[in-house]
Amino acid sequence: MKTKHFSITGLVQGVGYRAWLYKKAGMLGVSGWCKNNEDGSVEAVVTGEPEKVDALLMAVQQGPVGAQVEAVTLLADAPDEKGSFRIEY
Repeated sequence: MKTKHFSITGLVQGVGYRAWLYKKAGMLGVSGWCKNNEDGSVEAVVTGEPEKVDALLMAVQQGPVGAQVEAVTLLADAPDEKGSFRIEY
């Protein structure tokens, strides 16, 4: 298992980014969470098979239609997440 904690910056709030990420994570079968931050970024923690986590990290660089991703920054690793991917508020 592999866990990555990251932040996505750019135009990533108000464009359905979290819902898109939730759906993409479900399709890949990874666990974790995502949330909006007050600074306009989206933060996420993802746990899963290494190739699935890497695939999600590649996908978040593009995001959904309407998003304009400026950067994906890896943060300190978080503990492994179990269960379904979720959106936190």
